[in-house]
Amino acid sequence: MTLFKSLTILSIEQATTLPYLTLKLAMDGARVIRVESPPRGDPNRWVGLPVLANQESETGFERGMNAYFLPNNLGKQSITLDMSTVAGQELLHKLIRELPVDIFATNQRPSSYKKLGIDYETLSAIKTDLIWVGITGFGPQSNEAAYDPILQARAGLMELTGEPDGDPTVFGLPMVDLGAGEHAYGLVMKSLYQRAVTGEGARLDISMFQSAVSWMVSPVMLSHSFNIPVTRHGNTHQFFAPVSVFATADSFVYLAVGTDKQWEAITRLPGFETLAEAEYIRNSGRIEAAKELNQKLAVIIKRQSTHQIINNFNNVGVPISKVNRIREVCADPLIADNLVKARDPRTGIEIAISPPPVIPAHLLERGMILEFPPRLGEHNEVVFGALGCDVAALQSQGIL
Repeated sequence: MTLFKSLTILSIEQATTLPYLTLKLAMDGARVIRVESPPRGDPNRWVGLPVLANQESETGFERGMNAYFLPNNLGKQSITLDMSTVAGQELLHKLIRELPVDIFATNQRPSSYKKLGIDYETLSAIKTDLIWVGITGFGPQSNEAAYDPILQARAGLMELTGEPDGDPTVFGLPMVDLGAGEHAYGLVMKSLYQRAVTGEGARLDISMFQSAVSWMVSPVMLSHSFNIPVTRHGNTHQFFAPVSVFATADSFVYLAVGTDKQWEAITRLPGFETLAEAEYIRNSGRIEAAKELNQKLAVIIKRQSTHQIINNFNNVGVPISKVNRIREVCADPLIADNLVKARDPRTGIEIAISPPPVIPAHLLERGMILEFPPRLGEHNEVVFGALGCDVAALQSQGIL
C-alpha cells in the first residue's frame, strides 16, 4: 500500500519551484491537482520546443504542451479556475472543503494571497488541519519579483561560480528553484508528522532566497567570522589540490584529490612517478603550487585514454569521473533502469525524467511509470463533476 495515496494536494503552481515540489509528492503517490488560470494556464506550457504532434494544428504540434513544461508535471491532474472572480474563489474553497484537500500550495506573490482568497487565515478556517505552503522569492514580508538567476546573484552563488578572472556565472540548472522545492518537501513531511501526532495543520512559508543562503554555511562563516575571502575558483578548489578538469586523449575527466594518501597513490601509477616530489607530499604544498602542478598533470593525463585513466585511478581509490554528456548519464547502469517514464495516450510518445535519489514505493509498484503531464483543464470534469458542478456552464461563464 502506498503511504501517501490518501493525500490530496491542491496547488496553484507555475514555473519550476512549486511544480518540482508537487512532482515529488506525486512520485510518493499523492493526488496532485494543479490549478491554472484560463485560457493559457502556466506560462511554462508555452516555453521550449513543441514536441507533441497534432496534425490539426497549424504548426503540426499541440499548443500549450511544450517541452519545458513536461518534466516537472508527470503524475498530476490539471483544472482551470479564474481566481480573480468571486465564483472562482468559492469553487476553490469548495474543493478544499469537500475533496477534501490535505495540502494547499501556491507560489503566487504574497500580495495576491488575500485578493485571490488563498491566504492562510481564510483557508485554515475552512479546513483546520490544512497544511498551507507558500513558496516566494523572499518570504511573506516581501513582494519582490524573483527568478532563479536573480536569487543566485543575491544569495552569492554566482560569486562562487565561474573562472577567477572571468565574470560571475549562473549555474547550469535552476538550483534555487530546485533547492526551495527540496526544502519545502522536507517541511511538508515534518508537518504531516505533526498533524498525525497532534491533529493540527501548519503554515509553511518558504523563502527561495533564505533557502539558497542556507547552503552557504562555509562561505558565510569564512567571510563573516574570519574575513577569509571566498570567490570563484573555476574548476579548482580553494582548499584541496589537485582538483580540476583535465583533457584526456579522447575526452575530459574531473579529478579530485582529497587526502595526501590519495596523492601518494597517484604518484605510484605508471607515468605519474615524476610527480613524487617533496613539495607535493602535503596538501598545503600542492595548494601553493596548484597552477604548476595542474600543468604537469595535464601533460601526463592527455597521453592516456579516458577509460585507461579512470580504470587506473579507481584501482587505487582516487575519485575521478569522465565529464559526461546528458545522454551518457541516462545510459549509466545506476540510472538507466530507474528512469521515471510516462506515455501520452493520445500520441503514444514516451518521455522519461531522472529518478529521485531514493525510489518511493509508489513508483516501484507502478514499474517507474507515472501519468503523462496533463493538458490544461484536462481534469475539470473529473474534479468539478465529482462535486456536482455543471462543468459546461462554468466553462461558458469563463470561470473554468
